[in-house]
Amino acid sequence: MSMIKEFKEFAVKGNVMDLAVGVIIGGAFSSIVNSVVKDLIMPVIGVVTGGLDFSNMFVRLGNIPPSFKGNPDSYKDLQTAGVAVFGYGSFITVLINFIILAFIIFLMVKFINKLRKPEEAPAAEPAPTPEDVLLLREIRDSLQNSPR
Repeated sequence: MSMIKEFKEFAVKGNVMDLAVGVIIGGAFSSIVNSVVKDLIMPVIGVVTGGLDFSNMFVRLGNIPPSFKGNPDSYKDLQTAGVAVFGYGSFITVLINFIILAFIIFLMVKFINKLRKPEEAPAAEPAPTPEDVLLLREIRDSLQNSPR
């Protein structure tokens, strides 16, 4: 089974144990994953896309209040001022965090399941047929072949 197919089955059908492991490990690794995405992945994506910064991608839905003293092009400033904004860039960042975290948890569960599986013992040769069974078979065959 391919790793991608296993990952898909894990993400779609996971059982209660998988969920419990995901919650525990997810809580423990969330700051690490956030740092990986924010400090390592997003800067690379920014360089590849020509300086694109997902965290500041939004659509302003509400009006800016007259008392606003921040940058009207800053997602955080608009949010702080209570302006309705559709922050799809922030969502993209959270989605990347989730995919990375889910994949890490998948790898950990896969490793744990591999450790749990008992090693298969080589198949033992069948025991030889006892002499009395062989004798009874001979008698049966001779009775079937004899004329009546």
